[in-house]
Formats: sequence, structure tokens, C-alpha cells
Amino acid sequence: MLQAIGLTSNRRRTRPPAVDDLTFEARPGHVTALLGDPGSGRTTALRLMLSLEQGRGVTYFRGRPLNRIAHPAREVGALLGDVPGNPSRTARGQLRMLCAASGVPASRADELLDVVGLTGLGQQRLGTLSLGMDRRLGLASALLADPHTLLLDEPATGLSPRDNSWLFGLLRAHAAHGGTVLYTTGDPKEAARTADRVVTLEGGRLVADQAAADFARTRLRPRVAVRTPQALRLGSLLGKEARAGRRSVEVVPEGGNRLSVYGSTCAEVGDTAFRHGVLLHQLADEIGDMGPRATSVPAPVSGLTPAPQPATSGAQEPQANAEPDPAPEPAPSPATALPIPAAITTATPAATETISPAAPASSAATTTPAAAATSVAGAARATAAATSESRSAAGHARAAAPVPPVRPRPLRSPLRPLRYELSRTFGTRTTLVAVAVVLGVSAALAALLARGGATPLPVALAAWPDLLPLPPAAFGAGLLGAYAFGDEFRYPALAASRGTSPRKLGLLLAKLAVSAGLALVLAAVTAVVNFLLLRFLYGAQSVHLFPDSTAKAVSWAALCVGCAWAGLLGAGVFRVTTAGLAAVLAVPVAVAPAVQHLLTGPAARSMAGIPGRLRELVWLKLPGETDQWLLSAMRVLAQPVGVALVLSLPALLCAYLLTSLRRKARW
Repeated sequence: MLQAIGLTSNRRRTRPPAVDDLTFEARPGHVTALLGDPGSGRTTALRLMLSLEQGRGVTYFRGRPLNRIAHPAREVGALLGDVPGNPSRTARGQLRMLCAASGVPASRADELLDVVGLTGLGQQRLGTLSLGMDRRLGLASALLADPHTLLLDEPATGLSPRDNSWLFGLLRAHAAHGGTVLYTTGDPKEAARTADRVVTLEGGRLVADQAAADFARTRLRPRVAVRTPQALRLGSLLGKEARAGRRSVEVVPEGGNRLSVYGSTCAEVGDTAFRHGVLLHQLADEIGDMGPRATSVPAPVSGLTPAPQPATSGAQEPQANAEPDPAPEPAPSPATALPIPAAITTATPAATETISPAAPASSAATTTPAAAATSVAGAARATAAATSESRSAAGHARAAAPVPPVRPRPLRSPLRPLRYELSRTFGTRTTLVAVAVVLGVSAALAALLARGGATPLPVALAAWPDLLPLPPAAFGAGLLGAYAFGDEFRYPALAASRGTSPRKLGLLLAKLAVSAGLALVLAAVTAVVNFLLLRFLYGAQSVHLFPDSTAKAVSWAALCVGCAWAGLLGAGVFRVTTAGLAAVLAVPVAVAPAVQHLLTGPAARSMAGIPGRLRELVWLKLPGETDQWLLSAMRVLAQPVGVALVLSLPALLCAYLLTSLRRKARW
């Protein structure tokens, strides 16, 4: 069961909060619709439940808040808008990446593609998917870990009738297996047709919490939509005939040449128009929305009443060539009478009066039996229509393929973040393209630097001319590191889909490990490619082992890894790839010159003798080679860029940890 208690969003300057003290529940085995106009707080309510937006209140998922659930993906599956994935990633790659994050086998991706009907489209890029395919993929993402609760934000928006029926059939099947389904919508007819319970919002506050049958009976009314250039004349004629026949008919002008006729049928309106020579442009049955609140209207004049204010602008779905409504049923007893919708006009030969639910009982008792029977029959017809459509949706649910259960796996594993990061890194061509560009630029620069013969071989192998602040390989490693977190915040597959945040220690360690591995591979491949290229272009005598080659290699690898981590942490702190690149370039451009000024100043001292003092400090007998390794390490750290990286990385890491502690992150 989902229980939302006191959900309230933060106040927006001079405007009231989007959600204000919202309390309701969604029961297991039922489909619950969160209904409201645009701006009523539907989406904000879902984001508050998933801790994606700051506010007050708490949401319990089967008795536990989200931040106390050890495995959120197996409790809650969410679909908020389009699939938040990189457009160049394939549908199968997106699901496999989320499988790694959820701790489920990668084969689960193929199972869900088959369930949602995308079996043959696994290799299609996300950017090329149609709206219906995107919704199917989003639902597959929400169902990956077989969650108990589904939260969906307007899942049927823009879908074709076929995709709409399939979607709600699958949701109904999930509820039939004991799951909880909560979705938002702005269409009251869709809510009455597809949900078991309807929770209505207005201005961020709860207006009604009703069963679907009660919602359809009290809010939806059948009517005849008429479009004619003689709207006023036809309305007057319909009112006169209703009074003559002692029938309850309400004619509402909708503006321009449109009329809404309540209490009549297409056949009766068409006959009246034909007998009096009135031209009709449209004649169709509709279900009219009475809005979230019933309000009284003034007494009509000549059978015409003012147009009611609808709750949603798009609440009309014409059903052309519909069958005439059945004959009015006998009026029930007063004890069991159905609620009469607002603004039902009773036409009699003597007078015309309007009955409102808010009117006193004595006033309602003066209504003629025929008028009450027709009013109750109209409400009953709306309920019957909603019940029929609900049964149709249930038929689609029975036809929907069941979601296969997930094979049990350990809830926590240190390899989960690593699997996710590897899948994210190599799931697109960005990494391979960046590596190819870095190798090409490095090879060109190495060939130009070694052509004159005056450039030292280590500088030529690194392809680092004096004009560049960093060699291409180090800059490429920083770019890949910055992209690791920049892509996470640009396409928030974790945060939007599962109520989790990428700011988590396990994910940070995985990204540090993968970015360091990529940097080491890039540094080694760059040096090897440049070595072979120079050997091929200028002969074997142009390349040879140089003294202190081990220290140079370690310095080269440390530079690439440090740049990768600087880009990673910079993008993680500021949530954008360009900020990570700025952090990488700031090390040699801003920090390194300041460090060099301090190291070469008049107060600079030599650090000779550190190995001997270290031996005295630790009281251990170290092997003789230790001194050489320590001196090599100190030479690497004594470089201005090395010192700048040593100073910059802890500062970025502290900034990252401080920003992470402010969020309720959970891996």
C-alpha cells in the first residue's frame, strides 16, 4: 500500500505551494488515478513521493519511507515523462545499464523488451523511437526489478488508442497480481474508464477521493454536442418542445455556434432541427465533465442556461452515430436516489427551474417525477458507460502478457555500481570517438615535434608542446572523466527512474575506478602508438630508452589519472560536463603557475634526505631499492602540475562530499 501523508512542496516566493497538505492512499490490487488540471500539483506530488523535490510530508511504501528501503528499485518503479536516456544509446543498452544499477541479471532486459512488444527494436537508438515506443521502453524500465508499486506521470499522453489500451491493460495486469498502480491524468473520462479509484486535486489540495463508479456518477454527464449557425433558434425550439412534452432538457450555449444539450438524444435533436429547417454541422453524443465541484447556476431563460466552467479543456470525446439513449428508468426512492448533478434544468409548462445538489431538500422535493426520473437516468447512463469502458479495459488487461518475476540475487554487491558504470561508459560511441580523436591528435603532434630532432623523446612521446597547457591524452582523460558525471546529470536515468541519486559513495568509487582505468589505457596506448609512429617515420635510431624511464612513465600515468579525476569531481560538484573540463584546465593554467612560483621562490628548500629521515621515523628496515622509488615519487610530486593536482583533487573531493551530504542519496 502507498500512503502519502501531509505532502507539501516548498513555497514559491509569492505563490502558494504547488502541493499543500496532500494525504491519500493507493491500495494494492487497485489502479488509482491522480486527477487534476495542469498546474494542480499532480507531477509535483509524484516527485515529492520519490524524494526528487524538496518539501514536507512522508510517503510510506508498504509501511516504509523510501530512504529506509534497502533496495528502492524493487519496491518502486517510476515513469516521469520520456525515457531519460542518452539519445545515442540503444533500447537494449539502456535497459541493460539499468539492470546493472538495479542488481538484476542482464537477461532481464530481453525479457522486458518482449513483454512490452519491442523485441525486434532492441538495437534502435533512443533518439529515433516514436512516442508510443518511448512509453513502452519507459514502462519496461519501471518494471525491470519487478517493483510492487508503479508511479507514472501522464503515461497515456499523446498515445494512439491502440497503445493506450495496451498500456492500461498492462497496468491492470500488474494490479491484478497484487501490485499498486498510481498514475496522473488530466482527463476525467480516462480516469473513470481505467482506474478503480480517482483522487482529484485542485490547486495542490485534495478535492475528492472516490471509487471510479461514484466518480463517474457524480461528475460525468452524457450530452449531445450540436454545431449549427442557428444556435439560439435551435436552443429555443428544444426548450419549447421539452416544456410541451414535460421532459427535463437542459440547453447550454458553449460559445459561437455550439450547443450542449443535456437530457436528450441525437435522434430527438436531429428531428427537431429537421422539422424546423435548422442546418446542422455537427451532431454527436459526448460525456461532459461537470468539474471537481458542483456549483449552482441562475435560473435559465427560455430553456437556455449559462455554460458551466469545465475542469479540463480537453474533456470532450465525440462519439458520432451513437445509438439513442435507452428509455428513462423509474425514479428510485428518496432513500436510495442517486446524486443529481449540478445545474439540471426541469422544463414544465408552468415554469422552468434549476435543481442543484446544494439546494434544500424541500426545494428538491418540488421536482416533477418525470424530471427526477430523467435526471437519475442521465446519471445512470454515465455510470453504465463508464462501467462498460472499464470492462473493456479489463479485457485488455486479461490479454496483456504477465511480467516474469526476477530471479533472486544478493541485494547489495560492490560490483553493482561497477557494472553500471562500465555499461554506461561503453554503451555509446562517445568513449571510442574521444579515444580515436586523442590518438590522432597525439600522433600528429608527436610526428611534428620529433621532426626537428631537438625535442626530448619523452616530450615527443607525450605529444606535449610548450604551447599547450596539457597533452592531448591528459585532456582526453579529463574529458572522459567529466563526461562520466556530466552525462549522469544530463540524462538522469537513475534519479528520474528509481528515486535514487547519482551522488552516492558506491557510484563515486566505481566512477573513479573506471575513469582511472580509462586514463591508464589511454596513456599507455598513446605512448605506444607514438613510439611506433616515430620508429616508422624516422627509423629505429630516433627512439631509444632514455634514462629514468620508469619515473617518467609513472609521472605520465599519474598526470592522466589526475586529470581524469579532476574532470570527474568537477562535473560531479557542478553537475555539468563543461565545469569538469574547466576544472581540468584550471590545474595547469591557474593552480600550477602559483605552485611553481612558490617552489622556485627565494625561500625554497631542498627535500634531500627524506628516505633516511623516513627510515628513522618508521623504525623499519626497508630494502635498498626503497630509496630510489621514494626519490622517483618525490620528483613526480615536485613537478608544478603534480603539486597542483595533489592540491586540487582533495579540494574537489571535499566539495563533492559536502554537496552529497545535503541530498538524500541512496544507491
